[in-house]
Amino acid sequence: MRKKIPSLHALMIFEAAARLQSFTRAADELALTQSAVCKQIAGLEEWLGLALFARVKQRIIPTPAGRSYAGKIRAHLGRIERDTLELMGTQDGSGVLELAVVPTFATQWLIPRLAEFHALRPDITINLSTRTDAFLFAESPFHAAIHSGAAPWPGTKGDFLIGEDDTTPVCSPALLANYQRTSRKPTIADISKMPLLHLMTRLDDWRRWFDLHDCSNDVSAVKGARYELFTMLISAAAAGLGVALIPRFMVQAELDAGTLTIPLQLSLPRSAAYYLVYPEENAALGPLLAFKTWLLDNTQAKPG
Repeated sequence: MRKKIPSLHALMIFEAAARLQSFTRAADELALTQSAVCKQIAGLEEWLGLALFARVKQRIIPTPAGRSYAGKIRAHLGRIERDTLELMGTQDGSGVLELAVVPTFATQWLIPRLAEFHALRPDITINLSTRTDAFLFAESPFHAAIHSGAAPWPGTKGDFLIGEDDTTPVCSPALLANYQRTSRKPTIADISKMPLLHLMTRLDDWRRWFDLHDCSNDVSAVKGARYELFTMLISAAAAGLGVALIPRFMVQAELDAGTLTIPLQLSLPRSAAYYLVYPEENAALGPLLAFKTWLLDNTQAKPG
């Protein structure tokens, strides 16, 4: 038995009173009498051994301790409500899927295709949050995550989605025209003279690209602006700030629209891949099973 947790009823009354700064309004919201609210607050203050409200004339104002405690209780009550609604909605595989996903995969690949999934399974709601680093599922609200790496996270099950097999140089057509003075096709030497854009987590990519294609360029390969996310890198390349190495599936829409072009069809071999990862205990979760099936059908069968 937990002895240091007040009753949920008292906490709900306290949260409402602190939020509304009124016992009367809290009573109306919760369909209680004002005396019942006052009694619960007084009992909670006695149980805690401190004042949660300051009484100023005919007003109540949360004390600093009361304001801090109310914020924390509000977050916990919200989580309980979400968990309850999620449980109520898990019948027949329906419900909510809380998914963490790396930003560029979300914006460049997943979100443009989610309408298809929603058309197939309108009973499943997918909530997306961005995460760029590994985390512990036990300390998060997520059922699963899509991450980039060399392998799934330790302690999780992982399904391969897409490999970065076709990381190629891309730039704006206008920038290419400025550096392509003749009608001949661009060369590696032409690329080396262009401003190079870098992803902060992959600062060695350009040096590897030049070495792979027999062009030593150690000095120039590390110069140029650095960006934290692929989405920033894509925007910078489209804005004409330089040439970037980006997996083709991330920029296919920009290539199709003509806002980006591939100056030279030379790519890097796979150095990372995208995985759907989840704790083993979530493997049979209805919304996750449905999303996983759809996701694998649209990645492994259609790598671009």
